[in-house]
Amino acid sequence: MEKTPRVLVIRRRYLGDVVLLGSLFRNLRLHWPGAHLAALVESAWSPILSLNPDVDQVLELPKGLAAWPEFVSRVRAERFTHVLDIDNTEKTALVSRLSGAPLRVVLHHGAHPVKLRALYSDIVYETAEVHEAQPISEYYMKALGPAGVPVSTRQVRLVPGEADVAEWRRFVGASGRTLLVHPGSRSAWRIWPSDRFAALCDRVQDELGAQVVLAGGPSEGGLISAIRSKAKTHLLVVEGQTPLPKFAALAAACRVMLCHDSGPMHVAAAVGARVVALYGSQNPMLFRPHGEGHTQLVPPSPCAACVAPEKCVPADSYHNFCVRLHTVDTVFDAVRAALKGVA
Repeated sequence: MEKTPRVLVIRRRYLGDVVLLGSLFRNLRLHWPGAHLAALVESAWSPILSLNPDVDQVLELPKGLAAWPEFVSRVRAERFTHVLDIDNTEKTALVSRLSGAPLRVVLHHGAHPVKLRALYSDIVYETAEVHEAQPISEYYMKALGPAGVPVSTRQVRLVPGEADVAEWRRFVGASGRTLLVHPGSRSAWRIWPSDRFAALCDRVQDELGAQVVLAGGPSEGGLISAIRSKAKTHLLVVEGQTPLPKFAALAAACRVMLCHDSGPMHVAAAVGARVVALYGSQNPMLFRPHGEGHTQLVPPSPCAACVAPEKCVPADSYHNFCVRLHTVDTVFDAVRAALKGVA
């Protein structure tokens, strides 16, 4: 009798990357309905996988060297038959091999060499040109090939708790005309100015009659305070740190979110919210919001009117201010269209 597949998918971080594993897990579940599907991630991102109905188990990478022997023993005890390593670091290569799984697949792309390649049974390579011309989720799904799993869907979904969504609807109101604004980003260079966020929020409330809700992570308190202080209208603010599953429910309750190209953007798209996303010079294809009805606001490329030529590094999307090329009028028009689409 063929052994029931037990599959471990390794993707350590970040939030958006972990959310976008959804299509890979969905295809595994459709092909092997009875399989045990597990994910290995860093602890910060593991809560979001509780909302993916195709994930049976979440393992967390240990934080200290002393915890590794027990962790490896636990992985071996799971008797995985397949390991799909999206990351390919020295640590994840060792986890793949020490798992004892017969099939150990690793992905790599462009000029990145495979680390500890002898520890894998199968290597899947993608050229830089192909990698940059498609969503990252397409790259993830290439790991399915050596496992003999066909790609039959590209769905990425998170299912927030009904009670959590209902609770947020009581907070934001049930009118259906609510804009969730998440103004943060991992890169300070990619953040739209707070005075423009404030002006946009005022126009949305004054001209569209919609409620604006501000939310962010623990590092974005200063930015949210700045927007709140500059706005002339009353904004609902989600105070303190919101657990990832609760944030997903908030996005589902609001149904439209304005944000940067960020992890929260992918969470919102995965719960069915309509996204208006602000981009700088980063690749708008590689990490675009999944699904239909989203708006990506991307400045012209190559840049013809640099806003900070003395500071920007054109070849490095993490070190330029291209997001500041977006005007309040342009963003307002996109938000108005998005709100109209869910009315």
